[in-house]
Amino acid sequence: MSDAGSAYSRFQRALGTGNLTLIRAAAAELPVVRLDDALQVCVLLRDREPDRYERAAVRWIGRFCAERPDVTLEDVDHARAAFSLMRRDAEAALRLLQGLCR
Repeated sequence: MSDAGSAYSRFQRALGTGNLTLIRAAAAELPVVRLDDALQVCVLLRDREPDRYERAAVRWIGRFCAERPDVTLEDVDHARAAFSLMRRDAEAALRLLQGLCR
């Protein structure tokens, strides 16, 4: 199968649409959603399903802790603060969280 037809490519295209129904369907085809991609889903939830945003942010922080063996309490605090900031200043929060993903 070509890259254009891969599950990850379909997921990326779904992310580009911003349609959470398409994103969820495409994500179900993946063995795992990368942490940086999950962050994009959190942003979309904040905008489109705000009642689910906080739970998604908490799950993201949990994954961040589990997937980064060198994570510190300071990193976790920065992530929590960035998710709180995201409600007011999405761009600044996203920069902080993307920096943590690196």
